[in-house]
Amino acid sequence: MPYENLSDLPESVRSNLPHHAQEIYRAAYNSAEEQYGEESRAHRVAWSAVENKYEKGDDGKWVEK
Repeated sequence: MPYENLSDLPESVRSNLPHHAQEIYRAAYNSAEEQYGEESRAHRVAWSAVENKYEKGDDGKWVEK
């Protein structure tokens, strides 16, 4: 099921990622879910997309690379 809004994302995504990273996650998830039809695979693709632009800082918060 594609995510229409950022508020539809899982709590773990909303509470940990900055706004722009959530947008990346949503777009990558929706694309992968449509392409592969597997929810677990779509989540892996989405996290990978986020990790291309963001990393966890020393304080544990996600920051842009």
